[in-house]
Amino acid sequence: MTRLSDLVRFEREKPRQLPAWLDRIISAGIVTSDPKVARRQRFVNVASYFGAMNTAARFVQNFTFDYADFLFVQSIVAFFLLWALAIHRLHRFGENVAAVLLAVWFLSGLSLVVVLFGLQSGAQMYFATIGIFLLLYGIEHWRLYLVTLAVVFVVAFVTLSYGPDVGSALPAGSPLVHRLVLQATIVTIVVNTVVLAYALTVLQRAEADLERQSERADALLSVVLPERIAARLRAQPEARIADRIDTVTLLFADLENFTPVAHAEDPEAVVAYLDEFVRTFDLMCQGYGVEKIKSIGDAYMAAGGLHGNARDGAIALGTLALEMMKAQAQRPLLGGRHLHLRIGIHSGTAIAGVIGDTRISYDLWGDAVNVASRMESFGVPGRIHVSDAFRRLADGAFEFEERGVTEIKGIGIARTYFLLGRAAGGTAIPSRG
Repeated sequence: MTRLSDLVRFEREKPRQLPAWLDRIISAGIVTSDPKVARRQRFVNVASYFGAMNTAARFVQNFTFDYADFLFVQSIVAFFLLWALAIHRLHRFGENVAAVLLAVWFLSGLSLVVVLFGLQSGAQMYFATIGIFLLLYGIEHWRLYLVTLAVVFVVAFVTLSYGPDVGSALPAGSPLVHRLVLQATIVTIVVNTVVLAYALTVLQRAEADLERQSERADALLSVVLPERIAARLRAQPEARIADRIDTVTLLFADLENFTPVAHAEDPEAVVAYLDEFVRTFDLMCQGYGVEKIKSIGDAYMAAGGLHGNARDGAIALGTLALEMMKAQAQRPLLGGRHLHLRIGIHSGTAIAGVIGDTRISYDLWGDAVNVASRMESFGVPGRIHVSDAFRRLADGAFEFEERGVTEIKGIGIARTYFLLGRAAGGTAIPSRG
């Protein structure tokens, strides 16, 4: 059975937590309290650290080769290494300041690599990683990304059209060329793979979360409304649910003297008593295939035969009423007093439908509702007061005691009965519990 309390406590799947030391590193320099901005800025930090690692690898490689302007080239590489390591310090100046400076670092560094090492180094392959900046900026800053993309296109066009095949710092045929091409190829593949893997992971998590939210919404609808009504509403969300039911059996139950007793008690004790009262009857309704309609204070309303087979619905509701009486007799005291249950049942025609928008509810209206309510209010504590219409519909399933002719407000003279128990050998609806 789906419980409303479980749905209220529903939590989204929590992402896996990084080790504290690693989280501190990738969160360096971030001062924003907006979780979405902080997440993008962490991506900027990771990208800048990755760029620094790639630059450091280039710096180490250069030491193993001797070529013209070695010290000059190394000083440039060192400068770009320090630039990449300092990117995280720029977050305090704005949401995307660090990301934009990282883009400048990327383009200027790439252009210098082509000038120094030439197109033979394969550095132009790094242009294929530009998609990462959409992740760093955030989709909401797509205009900023388009500007960056346009600049990259211009730089790529100029580089590929006018860049030297052999750079000024790297002679043709140098063994370093092979390593540079290999490095550019690996880095480009890794970056694109990581970005794609992250995007697919986010998409998968979003789809899973959406599916859980949909399941929760469906379960919540099934808790608030009868299952068949919830199914109709899910199938046609804009349709108005309104039905005329020729024969439905309605039950009203109320606790005698609840208000004066509750007035003198501690609120927590009163709420706990009512909570157990409602929970017990909710489980019984589910067990006997009866629909709970609503509870108001210490009053409880249920219906049987809403979806056809009026006699089975009446027998199920009568059986439920007998079990409710037994359960109430075994309940603890409230304020030192045992509260008796008064139940009224009637079978007749009613209109049923869903009303409301922000807080929807399924309810019934009509003479059948009024008569069932009168059966309860004019009943006797500890007994089940039923109408002649119910007795005739459930004839043979129960034993009745005639109360006689009673004048009931709003109805007039009516012959009513008390439901005593199941008839020997009579038809009864078995519990589904």
